[in-house]
Amino acid sequence: MSLDSKSALNVAQVLTEALPYIQRFVGTTIVIKYGGNAMVDQELQHSFARDVVLMKLVGMNPVVVHGGGPQISELLTRVGKESRFINGMRVTDSETMDIVQMVLGGLVNKEIVSLINRHGGNAVGLTGKDGNLIHARKLRVKASDPEAQPSEIIDLGHVGEVDAINTAVIDMLTDGDFIPVIAPIGVGKDGHSYNINADLVAGKLAETLQAEKLILLTNTPGVLDKSEQTLTGLSTREVRKLIANGTIHGGMLPKIECALSAVDEGVNSAHIIDGRVQHAVLLEIFTSEGVGTLIRRRAQESSL
Repeated sequence: MSLDSKSALNVAQVLTEALPYIQRFVGTTIVIKYGGNAMVDQELQHSFARDVVLMKLVGMNPVVVHGGGPQISELLTRVGKESRFINGMRVTDSETMDIVQMVLGGLVNKEIVSLINRHGGNAVGLTGKDGNLIHARKLRVKASDPEAQPSEIIDLGHVGEVDAINTAVIDMLTDGDFIPVIAPIGVGKDGHSYNINADLVAGKLAETLQAEKLILLTNTPGVLDKSEQTLTGLSTREVRKLIANGTIHGGMLPKIECALSAVDEGVNSAHIIDGRVQHAVLLEIFTSEGVGTLIRRRAQESSL
């Protein structure tokens, strides 16, 4: 069925607007943290997969890092094991770590790979253990309880942080026109596996690859001001002022700190976007309005 003249004009306008962005970002690396509603809503899953495939087809190098907290909790419940959290982090004993690896490295990772491939991509699934990708160290967290001793360290078990990243396997895959899909599991010098926050892995990966962009999908419209309006085109200095005056607080703080670190370490821009919007990634990259918050070293009006 052919388009009417108005629809055809709209399509032409969309393509015309996208062209300079495609030209600007061809050959660049874009690291995307995939999580939230975009991972569990079927329409959003397919929307995300098509976005990633299109990015690759027009010459970009998308690298996907995913979470899977709800899926881990669901399987733990099914096997009769309680999920415990301290300061928002999952306490991960050896048995829980086995399930984390099963869910993240197996079930979730392969579902994402399969979905991207169904839409015409060539995705390859990895954990941070493959190709020595993610070197981890045990995360040590100080107690926040005011009654605890100041030096008291909470043992979260197999919860880690990124020590170093070896990008050789990523470089090999992107050079071969594959799309890497990475589960945030690393291995320590002690040989133990560690569960690492996916936002932190995505941020460190973007820094190491000197990516053009770091994109974090969330279940919010982005960074909001005190009137609940989405802020964008922010410099790192402006973001730090918003943290200092309490505008940015709570659960948004870890994502913001991840974005700030990436930009400070050479990533050109970081984006915290609304993953509940269909084709959110394409809208953020290929339009001037975007669907979230853009952060770069110096504030600019355009996200180009």
